[in-house]
Amino acid sequence: MEALFSAVSLETAIAGSMIAPLVGLVFVAFLDRSPNLRESASIASGLVTLFFTLTIFTAVGTGARPELAIIEMLPGLEIKFKVEPLGALFGLIASGLWVVNTVYSIGYMRGHDAKGQTRFYMAFCVAISAALGIAYAGNLLTFFLFYEVLTISTFPLVTHERNEAARAGGRVYLGILMGTSIGLLLPGVIWVYGMTGTTDFVLGGILGDVFTNMPLVFGIMLALFAWGTAKAALMPFHPWLPNAMVAPTPVSAFLHAVAVVKAGVFGVLKVTVYTFGAANVAESVAADVILYVAAASILIASFIAMTQDNLKARLAYSTVSQLSYITLGAMLATKMGILGGGTQIAAHALGKMTLFMCAGAIATATHKKYISEMRGLGRVMPYTFIAYIIGACSIIGLPPLAGTWPKFFLMLSSVETGDLVLIAILILSSLLNIVYLLPPAVRAFMDPVPRDQVSEVNEAPLLSVVPAWLTAIGCLILFIYMGDLVRYLEPLVEGL
Repeated sequence: MEALFSAVSLETAIAGSMIAPLVGLVFVAFLDRSPNLRESASIASGLVTLFFTLTIFTAVGTGARPELAIIEMLPGLEIKFKVEPLGALFGLIASGLWVVNTVYSIGYMRGHDAKGQTRFYMAFCVAISAALGIAYAGNLLTFFLFYEVLTISTFPLVTHERNEAARAGGRVYLGILMGTSIGLLLPGVIWVYGMTGTTDFVLGGILGDVFTNMPLVFGIMLALFAWGTAKAALMPFHPWLPNAMVAPTPVSAFLHAVAVVKAGVFGVLKVTVYTFGAANVAESVAADVILYVAAASILIASFIAMTQDNLKARLAYSTVSQLSYITLGAMLATKMGILGGGTQIAAHALGKMTLFMCAGAIATATHKKYISEMRGLGRVMPYTFIAYIIGACSIIGLPPLAGTWPKFFLMLSSVETGDLVLIAILILSSLLNIVYLLPPAVRAFMDPVPRDQVSEVNEAPLLSVVPAWLTAIGCLILFIYMGDLVRYLEPLVEGL
């Protein structure tokens, strides 16, 4: 396998990882009237993309930092790619879970006899290409361009149903994400370029002089990026996320686990380490403000999640809460904080994708989306609900599942900074996770199946259940190998 990876140059792998999904798009469009071939083409392009991202991930783990420059528009301002450990991890997560999500989408879309399936798979191809452009971006300009492409390419997915609810949700989605990126993120990028003459990502940051000489300016710039990357769903720019739940469940899983929200929190963590410099952020007053906004978001979103009867809406507010862990880790800006944020990207991706795929499997088998309607379903859909419990326990942070470690790292970081309030918030958050994530499964297993539904409900289709179990098992595997992931990410915290 290593010989196969080494046969491909890293520059080719970077380009190939973004081109392969677009080639897949062409085949998907051409095979519109042959569903089996169309879906096979989507899976094939996903596997090719995964091969390229694995090649990059493996090389970066051995110390390589592959680069690919496209064009220089102004001195110090070019479209280019440079891969470091955090980007390599995000790229692998996005491409790997895209394959799983594509398999799941086949079962879901066919089970619902959904319309516009070719358009659906085509939009996915563009979105994953954009996500990989974000992962491998070598500077803020490249990051911004692909960030915008990701927003635009996922809009048709959010509005896929083409009804009034989808259109309304799409307006909120596009309005918030485009409004914040153009109104906050873009001015931040321009400001960085104006102050430094470059937008390159450099370990330790490029704004050290700004922090030393103009701490207020540094703080304002940090705030522009924290809220400008609204895909991170930091309050108050979070409503796009629950509003996007009008989309089909595979889209929800993609938004929450594979690309969109991860692009946001990846961006926050990336600019903390490679633009502002973690050491500078740790000393910034603005970082303390953002830190406590993130802490408040963790709790407020959890309390809102407890009130939601719609399972997808409950999981959406859970995501708002869980994403804020990563922002919190970035603003703590200690070694454990950065590593906690980085590992949370991977752990949350596996756990939350499991939960959303289970929600979709329930809807496919029973057409039920409200928790109050799920009494006894665990007795007739045990595989789906056991996978749900595994995903929920990982999000809660219970061993031996992956979500345990990021919370542990963030607590260690809070001890290091002497902020005991944050430890209390993280503990309370885990307790609230139990309160809103486990009751659907408890209701499903402990309550009897209503008599009028005994003969109507069966386990979800295989293509809906197997992908959920793959990510559920992934939660266990990542718990075991978390030490390897931490060592992989350690170059991010050199010097801290």
